[in-house]
Amino acid sequence: MEYVRKTIKDDEEFLRQKSTEVDLQNDNYMEWIKALKNYCCSHTVYAMAPVQIGIPKRLIYIKNTNSDMSRNADGNYDEEVILINPRIISANGHTRFLEGCESCLNFRGIVDRPYSINVEYYTPDKVKHIDTFEGFKATVFCHEYDHLNGILHMDRAIQIFEKTLEETRKYREEHPYEIISKDVEFIFDEEINHKRTK
Repeated sequence: MEYVRKTIKDDEEFLRQKSTEVDLQNDNYMEWIKALKNYCCSHTVYAMAPVQIGIPKRLIYIKNTNSDMSRNADGNYDEEVILINPRIISANGHTRFLEGCESCLNFRGIVDRPYSINVEYYTPDKVKHIDTFEGFKATVFCHEYDHLNGILHMDRAIQIFEKTLEETRKYREEHPYEIISKDVEFIFDEEINHKRTK
C-alpha cells in the first residue's frame, strides 16, 4: 500500500481528527512503522505521526532528537524511537523553538513546549514503558503527540511565519532552541481550540 503525505492545503479536516489507539493484538502496526521509517529517512524531518501519511493511529516515529537540522536531511541517521499509544503523565519546564511541519507546508511557528515530560507508551514488542524525555527530545515528542490529537503546531504558536527550509535554517541559527526554565509547572492542554491564522 502506498502512503501519501497529508497537508493543510487539501487534507486539513483529515489531519484534525483524533487518532485512535493501536490494537497491539490485531493491527498490522509493523507495516505502519515501516512506512514511517521510509518517509523519515527520505525526507528532511525530525519525526512523524501516522496521520500525516493517512493512518490515524496513536503511534510516533522519531528520527532525530538533535536540534541540528543537518541530521534531518541525512537518510542514514535514524534514532528509530517508536512509541505506541503514548500518554503524557506530567510536564515541567518551559522551552521555545521555531517549529515546522511536513503537513503545514512553509508555515513555521514559534511554540512553547515543556522542558521535561514523563511518558507512558508501548514498544513494538508490546512492552509497556514509562520514560522521561528532556530538552529537544521532549519538544519533538510533543509536536508529534499533538498530531495524535488533531492539533497542529500553528494552533499553539505565539507567532507564525512563512519561511522556506533555508530561511528556517538561518532563523534557527540566529534564534536557537531556548530553555526558559527546567522546573516550572507546564500545563499541557490536549484539547485546545483548533484556531489558527495564516
